[in-house]
Amino acid sequence: MRAIPNTTISVLRGTTLDEFGDEADNATTVASGIPASLVEQVRQAFTPESATPRVVRYTIGRVNPDVDIRETDRVKDERTNRTYIVQAVSQTGGIGTVNDLRLDLKHAT
Repeated sequence: MRAIPNTTISVLRGTTLDEFGDEADNATTVASGIPASLVEQVRQAFTPESATPRVVRYTIGRVNPDVDIRETDRVKDERTNRTYIVQAVSQTGGIGTVNDLRLDLKHAT
């Protein structure tokens, strides 16, 4: 891992049906204790309807390239107990090296 880990994470995967027949997230842990770097980012966004800036917070995660993580998974920060939805998984190419997986994460409330 090239990024400096600041926490460990658990990967949650799967869904179940609730009592109404709707799909709900299942908290099945498929991996835990994975070293990760989670960094919260902030940017300002403007909409055409309003010139007032809006603050948007999002989190970027980095893990080893051999970690099995998918866009439909959830990630639980084992240090803070926060759960994130994995919105995208990407990896940039490197010359002679294998770069970390980048995770675009959204805080789940």
